Amino acid sequence: MAQTNQITIEDIKKRVRQFIIDNFLFGSEDVPFTDEDSFLEKGFIDSTGVLELIEFIEENYSLKAEDDELIPENFDTLGNISKYIMRKISRAS
Repeated sequence: MAQTNQITIEDIKKRVRQFIIDNFLFGSEDVPFTDEDSFLEKGFIDSTGVLELIEFIEENYSLKAEDDELIPENFDTLGNISKYIMRKISRAS
C-alpha cells in the first residue's frame, strides 16, 4: 500500500509561487504578489501562460483539470489555485 503524503495549502502556494517566479517573472523575486493578486490583471501570465500553469499543476499534483474547471476563478490567483488543487485532491481520496 502506497503511503500518502499530507499536502497543505501552504505547500501548494509555495510550490506554485516558485513556478510562477521561475517561469513568468524570470526568476525575479523582486516582483511581489499576494495570494489574491490576479495574474492576468498584473500581466504576469497571458492565456498561453495559463495553459503552462495548468500543465504544471496537472503534472505535479497528479490531477486532471476538466474542461468546465478551466475558468479564471480556479487559476487566476495563488489563493484560488491552491483551493482548487486541495478540492481536487480531497475528491480523489
